[in-house]
Amino acid sequence: MVYIAQNKAETERLQKKLTEEGFLIKVKPLGSNADGGASSCEILVLASEVDEAMEVINSF
Repeated sequence: MVYIAQNKAETERLQKKLTEEGFLIKVKPLGSNADGGASSCEILVLASEVDEAMEVINSF
């Protein structure tokens, strides 16, 4: 796990940016909100890419 996005919009924004930068990512929903969607999501990357992915996330 590299980051926990707090909502769907943040998840989609990070997923798009990391994918554009060439990272292989997986999104894992955590819990659910009233409309049945995930309220928070883990953004997962390969262990060998964690440092580089954090640089991209922190540059946002």
